[in-house]
Amino acid sequence: MSRKQTRTRTEGRELIMERSFDAPKKLVYEAHVNPDSVARWWGPTGWETHSTEMAVEPGGVWHYCMRSSEDGQEAWGKATYREVVPDARLVYVDAFADQYGNELAEMPKMLIQVDFSEEGKQTKITSRTLFDSEEELQKIIDMQAVEGMSETYDRLDEFLHDQQKNKEEG
Repeated sequence: MSRKQTRTRTEGRELIMERSFDAPKKLVYEAHVNPDSVARWWGPTGWETHSTEMAVEPGGVWHYCMRSSEDGQEAWGKATYREVVPDARLVYVDAFADQYGNELAEMPKMLIQVDFSEEGKQTKITSRTLFDSEEELQKIIDMQAVEGMSETYDRLDEFLHDQQKNKEEG
C-alpha cells in the first residue's frame, strides 16, 4: 500500500482537499455512509469516533463524537445532509456541537460537498468546504483541521486496503 498525499488549496472562503484511493468508488462511498465503517477510520490519528445517530438522507443527521485515546478529550459534531447521490456525492452542513446535538454558535459552520469520481482503478475524493468568511476558514486552518483531515484520509486509505484484503482472503 502506497502512502498518498492529500492535495489541499484554498480559494477565497473555500477549502478544497483531494485524495485518490486504490479502491472502487462504491467501497469508498460506503465507507462514508456506514456508521460501523466510519467508526474505524474517521478522525485524526489517535482519535476514535462514535456515532450516536447517522441518517444519510436529505434532512438526515449524523451526530458524532471524536474522542482522543491519549487524554480523553472529546469533540462533538453534527452534520445535516442536504444532498445524497449514492456512490457520487454527499452535501451536508457540518457544525461543532455538544453531546445533545446543539450546535455551538461560537464555532464556524461548514457547507461540505464531497464528490467521488473514478480515475481508472482508483477513486478520487474531492471535498469542497465553504465557510461564511475567510476568517472562519482561517480559524479552522489554525485549529490544524487540514492536518487532521489528511490523517483521517490516511486512516481511510488503510481501512479500504484492509477491506479489500479481507474480501480477497474471505
